[in-house]
Amino acid sequence: MAIVTIGLDLAKNVFQVHGVDEAGKVVVRRQLRRGDVETFFRSQPPCMAGMEACGSAHHWARRLSALGHEVRLIAPTRVKA
Repeated sequence: MAIVTIGLDLAKNVFQVHGVDEAGKVVVRRQLRRGDVETFFRSQPPCMAGMEACGSAHHWARRLSALGHEVRLIAPTRVKA
């Protein structure tokens, strides 16, 4: 099944990616290095990507939006571990 929603946890060097399909089943869960994030999203069909709003979130939102993904920034008070 295709990934419809991706959660992206931003960090300095290693990012966590969590992707689910329409039924909410986990399709992908992996770590990505900073240089591999754009390559990973380029290989995915357009989907919704959610990430915590932080200092670098706007940068990544612009990059992912340019690739055709819908990006939603989540307030830090609304994000759970």
